[in-house]
Amino acid sequence: MSIETTATSDVVGLTKVAPVSRRGFMSAAAAVAAGYTLAAGPVRAEVIKTDTSGLQAGDAKIKVGSEEMPAYFARPAGNTKAPVIIVAMEIFGLHEYIKDVTRRLAKLGAFAVAPDYYFRKGVDLTKVTDIKDLLPVVNAKPDAELLSDLDATVAWAGSQGGDTTKLGIIGFCRGGRNVWEYAAHSGTLKAGVAYYGQQVPADQVPAIQAALLLQYAGNDERIDAGIPAYEAALKANGKRYTIYIYEGAQHAFNNDTGAARYNKAAADLAWGRTIAFFKQELGTRQPA
Repeated sequence: MSIETTATSDVVGLTKVAPVSRRGFMSAAAAVAAGYTLAAGPVRAEVIKTDTSGLQAGDAKIKVGSEEMPAYFARPAGNTKAPVIIVAMEIFGLHEYIKDVTRRLAKLGAFAVAPDYYFRKGVDLTKVTDIKDLLPVVNAKPDAELLSDLDATVAWAGSQGGDTTKLGIIGFCRGGRNVWEYAAHSGTLKAGVAYYGQQVPADQVPAIQAALLLQYAGNDERIDAGIPAYEAALKANGKRYTIYIYEGAQHAFNNDTGAARYNKAAADLAWGRTIAFFKQELGTRQPA
């Protein structure tokens, strides 16, 4: 399958937008119409399985106020000064796909951490089978609480020996939106990679200091509709960014663990660009 990339200045006709609030909340009907599908489902034969050879990996608890937030981490064994990369999950919880992405990043020499920032609701989102039950949980997450949870994740990684002066974040779907949010919030973030994330209000753009790599699916009308205005804000404020649109790919094209929209050609190309970006901005390495 041939994958083409285009600059957003070439994108036309992206005007039909599903009902979404300023904070990015959406209805179940809008989610289904926009192509949001549950990550859980039959396991694909080509699912990527990254082993833990040469890694230290496992579950952790991160102190957030008086509570403990579950997380999954992976880092090179014996490396106490690895660059730190937060993995911002989709709306489907801390499932195997996100854990595997965490291990993939660790294989590049990063201390990668995926926090379960929806834990306060007491719902295991990986077990939810109806989108209508998922969205009330994720939509109720206050942005201020999210940002505080991500700050706590960075602090925890630093306390475990990670190099937080080389800080990155990567996110998918709602996690892609969280990349935008955190880039506007954190003055120490160096690099952010957002996969098909909905844009946040353009008035947050001036606060962004990190370099951004923004990856979108060509067949993702609701998400893509916000690209031109947001790119205009990035340009007007002199931000460092690169945008790729993968023609023929659909929302969630990078999720190989059961999502019907997985597109291997687009995923491979986008991941290769992700590797190169983190190597440039954080000093991670190419895969062995």
